[in-house]
Amino acid sequence: MTWDEMAPLLWEATWQTGVMVGWAAVFTVLFGLPLGVALVVFDRGGLRPLPVLKSVLGVLVNVGRSLPFIVLMIAIIPFTRLVVGTTIGTAAVVVPLTVGAVPFFARLVETALREVDRDVVQAAQAMGAGRGAVVWKVLLPEALPGIVAGVTVTVVALIGYTAMAGTIGGGGLGDLAIRYGYQRFETVVMIVTVVVLIVIVQIMQSLGDLLARRLSHK
Repeated sequence: MTWDEMAPLLWEATWQTGVMVGWAAVFTVLFGLPLGVALVVFDRGGLRPLPVLKSVLGVLVNVGRSLPFIVLMIAIIPFTRLVVGTTIGTAAVVVPLTVGAVPFFARLVETALREVDRDVVQAAQAMGAGRGAVVWKVLLPEALPGIVAGVTVTVVALIGYTAMAGTIGGGGLGDLAIRYGYQRFETVVMIVTVVVLIVIVQIMQSLGDLLARRLSHK
């Protein structure tokens, strides 16, 4: 395959990967952030101790994290079809990507929140701050660098997940590598795809690290 033939396929696959990762990251933060907050708030010694609910949420998170992504994609095919009306294509892959990443990100958020100095929280409570105010004005701002680092790690993981999504016709760089690089024995396509994935990961990791460092210096 010549470069003129490969370039359009590569650009399209890169765009599809970006769309999948972008939407999945947005939905992961929307669902994973409150889940991570709940794991901390509902824990024993938390702002609103509900140990039973916390245990249930913890089990769900652990189950979600324990499933290999390729197994998860297949297991929730009926749910994916219910949500987007199809199980093939870029839009369909966003569903398992989000389902797989939410528990992962929630644990990262939980870890970041637990690293917040308890004295800061207690000082806010002593000044009469309610639970909601403590979460929004103390816990989340103080844990923001760690949360940003968690988002970065999650985005990198999502990029890896999209590569596996190619096995079910999800599109993107993984699909390109499988259909052309592996099935058609186009070694050059495989190498270029791997290089592009590495470059994307390096860029995302560097940007995330930079933002986390700047936030931590505030």
